[in-house]
Amino acid sequence: MRISVSSDMDEPVARSLLAELRERGHEVLAHGALRPGDDARWAVCSAAAARDVAAGRADQAVVCCWTGTGSSIAANKVAGVRAGLCTDAYTARGARRWNDANVLALGLRLTSEPLLKEILDAWFDTEPSADADDRENVSQVARLDGDDGSDGNDDGNGADGTAS
Repeated sequence: MRISVSSDMDEPVARSLLAELRERGHEVLAHGALRPGDDARWAVCSAAAARDVAAGRADQAVVCCWTGTGSSIAANKVAGVRAGLCTDAYTARGARRWNDANVLALGLRLTSEPLLKEILDAWFDTEPSADADDRENVSQVARLDGDDGSDGNDDGNGADGTAS
């Protein structure tokens, strides 16, 4: 699998992430502080990794910043991306299963190497749910990429219930 990875800092966890992904047999595309000369600002490098997924250059991505929040926000601004900030294996499993997340966001500050491996195990071992309700939720999220500001009910009415 081809995985795009970004980090705004060249931290031990980010280096462990690259090594772990390669050890698992993935091809890695690096961005930000993980690629010499690249723009390491979290908003820039996270969006670059997310664009790799949206354009099909990568199957999935892992984006990192100090808390993981900024990188997840930036990645989720790219149409077609569903980034989940995961702080443990249970959250990673749920993000993949129920949200069909294609981008994993990690915080560098609190993710230890053993925790990183647990999160990656859960992420890569979990398939998206085939449940109709779960698929409809993922479809609804996809429609938000082109959202015109309506209330999401697809009934032609605005948030106040009046016809648009």
